[in-house]
Order: sequence, then structure tokens, then C-alpha cells
Amino acid sequence: MQDISGIPSAGQQLINGYGDGGFRVSGIKYEGSVLVLPEKTLLWDITSIADITVDSLNTFDAEDVKVEILLIGCGTNMAFIDTDIRNACREKGIVIDAMDTGAAVRTYNVLLLEGRQVAAALVAV
Repeated sequence: MQDISGIPSAGQQLINGYGDGGFRVSGIKYEGSVLVLPEKTLLWDITSIADITVDSLNTFDAEDVKVEILLIGCGTNMAFIDTDIRNACREKGIVIDAMDTGAAVRTYNVLLLEGRQVAAALVAV
């Protein structure tokens, strides 16, 4: 598992590591893909980038979390996100940035520690 470090504020979800089919977020191990919100991490029933739909990202509405940037970790390689998904998020004021999962993890941590309103939807590698 790749180790990532940093010092978050109380309650913030910092991604400590990724790989081996899961993630370690704020010291807790998660198997499979995850949605990491600033103060909560949820399991995400996605196994590949092809599984992502508008509905699979509706969690942000249900959790009543203000997110401006959504990083999508696409797995081992960056992939393009469907225009319908991008448009649905844009209508909610959310900008999507897709990249490989490792880059998404690192970028999420940096933006979180900068105080940005960021979330990550991460496909496990």
C-alpha cells in the first residue's frame, strides 16, 4: 500500500494509503472503491470507470455536503468521464477532474489541507 501523509484538522478525512484493492482513510481500512467527503468516507459500489453514472454520484446530494471539486480516480489510468455526468455535476456547481486513482488521492489530500471544498470518488486499484 502506498503511504500518504499529512496533518488534517479534526474530523477531516485524509487518505493515508491506497492499493491492494482498497484505501486507508483517517486510519480506517476500506476494501473496494470509496467516496471520500471532507468529513466522511463511504463505500462506493463501483469496480471500474464504466460503472459510474449520474445516480452513483448522487451521494453528494444525500449527504448534504457542499463540494466544489470532485476528483474522480479512474483506476490505474485516466479516463474520460461521460458528458452527461459532467453536465449533471456542473448543474450542481461541481467541477469534475478525472485522473488515475493515485493522482486523485494525492490531489485530494493537498486540496483538503488547503481548505478547499473537495471530494474524491475513487476506483480501487
